Amino acid sequence: MATETFAHGHTELVAQFVSQLSTRTLNRFAEESRLDGESLKDAVDRYEIDYAWHILGSDRMREASVAVLEAGLPQSVTDEHRDIVAAILRSAAEKLAPDVLMSFDNDVPEQLGRLLQAWFEGHPVPAVEAAC
Repeated sequence: MATETFAHGHTELVAQFVSQLSTRTLNRFAEESRLDGESLKDAVDRYEIDYAWHILGSDRMREASVAVLEAGLPQSVTDEHRDIVAAILRSAAEKLAPDVLMSFDNDVPEQLGRLLQAWFEGHPVPAVEAAC
């Protein structure tokens, strides 16, 4: 079953995913805003910046990631696929420092979608069979 196989690959997938995330500390983001001649408030609003744990845990990020995954798979996304996407996002959020910031305006869904598409090619999720 893919869930059992996923449990073995989970740590590696999370590590690969987290290594691709574009995050900044508040101090770094504030410094970049200052150099751009922009107030921190304006920059936060314009880039939709929030805590990484909040963005990664959001319904918006999960659904966007599922949509990218589904576009790249030969079959429809199942509940098991959705659970795996949610588990990776949740684990990534837990792995990051609580004060790390990131933006909704980034390619996180594409990164996670590509990572999981490649993983599922090697570990396909079986079609859900109808209950008798």
